[in-house]
Amino acid sequence: MLNKVSSILVCSRAFSLPMTIFSWLVVFTFSTIHAGNVWYGFLALIGICFVHLATNIFDDYFDYKSLIKQVGFNKREYLRNSQKTKCRYLIAGLISEKELLLLGLIYMSIAGIIGLFFFLKCGIGVLYFALVGGIIAILYSFMSKIRMSEIAVAIAYGPALFGGVYYVMTKTYSNESLLLSIPSMLMTVVLLYIHTVMDFEFDLNEGKKTLANSFDSQLASLVILKIFLILAYISPILLCIFDILDWQVFLTYLTIPLAIDLYKSMEEFSANPESIPQKKWYHFPMENMMNSPSFMIRIFQSRNLMMYFSITLVIAIIFSLI
Repeated sequence: MLNKVSSILVCSRAFSLPMTIFSWLVVFTFSTIHAGNVWYGFLALIGICFVHLATNIFDDYFDYKSLIKQVGFNKREYLRNSQKTKCRYLIAGLISEKELLLLGLIYMSIAGIIGLFFFLKCGIGVLYFALVGGIIAILYSFMSKIRMSEIAVAIAYGPALFGGVYYVMTKTYSNESLLLSIPSMLMTVVLLYIHTVMDFEFDLNEGKKTLANSFDSQLASLVILKIFLILAYISPILLCIFDILDWQVFLTYLTIPLAIDLYKSMEEFSANPESIPQKKWYHFPMENMMNSPSFMIRIFQSRNLMMYFSITLVIAIIFSLI
């Protein structure tokens, strides 16, 4: 039973859930201080997490269907060269296509039931946010093939998540919550972009067009990573300008050394994809490396940067508004 649960979590890429949980934590804290319904906030988190897991499942499912149609596709060769978190369990036969699709539909059904509850309790506004989330969940795999994955993630982790959580907790719309989403959303986009940079060659070989592989090399593509990081640290200024938060928002700048560390780590990867950064205390937490430490350490670095950035933003919200 435990092995089955573990396999489901691996297939669902549950290690990526912190990006959803910590994004939610920022708007949950903001909404709670504005007299939001705390229990509705926690229920929203459950629904959002299931949509996230469903998106991962559908992404792998449609990628796999596209992959096996390629001329000359060889399962053994692909398993030897592929990153460990994409389609591997499907190609290795650990789970069938039907089982994977069923798992994705179960996740979406649970999220749909929660959405229906909010629709009945909070009004039609819930429908708009739910539709955006559902459409992105289904179409993400296709959007990621036409250089739109960053846009999809920005919408999902920006206005959809922040606007939706604030709405179900307070039953009102808020432009302030949308502005609040910008710094956190940019850090989440950084995490996605790190993934596509490291998948540079794999995506090219599979005919997948991403923002990263529109450049001549991985190293050249890091200019976009630099821009995303700079924007993430500039954007908190907007929260002061529009009087949403006070000077405490600059606590997020405590994470700048982690951002620099991540960028240098990606430069090393661009020069040598097999390089493994030396793990330091501030890299914690780092879980299962899935036999691909070079890849997974950098994924965890970017994920943890997003987590620490969100935590400092939550602290800023508490000190600014209480």
